[in-house]
Amino acid sequence: MKNGMSLFFPLAILTLAPTLAAQTTPTAQQDSATFDPDGTTHVTRVVPMPSTISPEAQKWLTSLARAQRKSGPETLAERRARTDLWRAQDSAEALTIYPVHVEETRIAGVRADIIAPLPASPHAKLEAIGARVLINLHGGGFNSDSGSLIEGVPIANLAKIKVVSVYYRLAPENPFPAAVDDVIAVYKDLLKTYKPQAIGIFGTSAGAILTGEVAVRLKQLGLPLPAALGMFSTLADFSRPGDSRQIFALDGFAGELQPTDPSHLPDNEYVGKTDRKDPVLSPLFADLRGMPPSLLVTSTRDLLLSDTALFHRALLRAGNDAQLAVFEALPHAFWYHFQLPETKEALQLMAKFFDDKVGRQN
Repeated sequence: MKNGMSLFFPLAILTLAPTLAAQTTPTAQQDSATFDPDGTTHVTRVVPMPSTISPEAQKWLTSLARAQRKSGPETLAERRARTDLWRAQDSAEALTIYPVHVEETRIAGVRADIIAPLPASPHAKLEAIGARVLINLHGGGFNSDSGSLIEGVPIANLAKIKVVSVYYRLAPENPFPAAVDDVIAVYKDLLKTYKPQAIGIFGTSAGAILTGEVAVRLKQLGLPLPAALGMFSTLADFSRPGDSRQIFALDGFAGELQPTDPSHLPDNEYVGKTDRKDPVLSPLFADLRGMPPSLLVTSTRDLLLSDTALFHRALLRAGNDAQLAVFEALPHAFWYHFQLPETKEALQLMAKFFDDKVGRQN
């Protein structure tokens, strides 16, 4: 690892077996683990391709392991150009599989897309579709947009609920709480048309983190809370790295592993000068009593698996209705990849949650 970082915090060195056939030779399994006095663990593991996921998912994991990656750090301009390219490609695929109507607009001065489900039939009443709305907050590490339409389009189609996808301000140009302020402004504007019990908020990765932050801020402001929250691969504590962030890269086992030195925490461009234990920035430290019903989704090779599970437990301790779904062997935000049966299952789960929770209360 770079700069001798393995001396200071947990390091996992894993050898991937591309197929189950790799297990046929007993000597191929050469596992080991050594432990430093401070608890730092040095691990070698042979991890066969799991038979517990779909063939499509197995093929995808194999492609991730073989992918050629740029060596060295990526500039912000390169990152944004890369995410813009594949976001456009995946958005087009989403619109093909899950047809909806998309209209660009501005709400409370914030750029947004209105994603409207198509009528189920030529005689369907659009009034029924318009009675509920979801706010989508895209992923992208707070410094790029990796999922606005990719996230909003399938949910609008499947749940038959209008989605407002918010293009909140990005870091490093606009650190915390700029993104929170943008979403609060959009939410307050929607309250002029929709009852709070007819509004839901959801997002993936950075958008999932922002969803929790917005809910806590709404509570602080004394504004009515939405009917439901969807936090799909989230983090609620910027002050400490979760265990899974020390084990997995963005693509699970594939890619460059970047363990976190607790004395040099990442995400500074988003955090800015804010105290990392600020209850809005890090909702794990907030008063979580009375939070809306929440669905949290992650997977066992997600670098935010630990953080998602920790926040789920915190919501339960506070007495909230919180569900956690953990998918098998897949990496971060796998539901962006529409070829996977697991993605179809996850999207159906998300859509049903919102259909059940939003606008159904009297």
